Amino acid sequence: MVCGGFACSKNCLCALNLLYTLVSLLLIGIAAWGIGFGLISSLRVVGVVIAVGIFLFLIALVGLIGAVKHHQVLLFFYMIILLLVFIVQFSVSCACLALNQEQQGQLLEVGWNNTASARNDIQRNLNCCGFRSVDTNETCLASCVKSGHQCLPCAPIIGEYAGEVLRFVGGIGLFFSFTEILGVWLTYRYRNQKDPRANPSAFL
Repeated sequence: MVCGGFACSKNCLCALNLLYTLVSLLLIGIAAWGIGFGLISSLRVVGVVIAVGIFLFLIALVGLIGAVKHHQVLLFFYMIILLLVFIVQFSVSCACLALNQEQQGQLLEVGWNNTASARNDIQRNLNCCGFRSVDTNETCLASCVKSGHQCLPCAPIIGEYAGEVLRFVGGIGLFFSFTEILGVWLTYRYRNQKDPRANPSAFL
């Protein structure tokens, strides 16, 4: 059977959705690992990661069932959802790659001011206090406070990693966005193919 045939399209679509399933389980596992080892205490951050993992798992499940059964309705909804996810993910990935240092700093400061639990995690893990300056009136969980040493502000430390993290996230997002458009194309082609084991006069 050539790669443009029914069986090849089905197998490629199943393999793609198995990849999405593994990625979704990895996201959920990372969130659980972060909570278990005390690296992340922010329920908002953990909730977002787990929600993304569950959403991706459900999409992969719909695509897998649709591919195995050649179910027209499931494949149609899978194709539409995957196309919408591609548009959003591609836009976010390009935005991550296009941010300059000033924009990165502004984005980090907004996140710093709006997430108290994540702020505590950063101060504890990076051993710093405050964002641009150390405020003695605010509670800081960094070890430098407990030991009596001078603490550094977190903005320069975070800034060292922010560019690399954004480029990494943007690159990974672009990679998966192209797998999603591949999935849309495979699904469209697979939906319009006939199953050679079925009635050859029936269009499935």
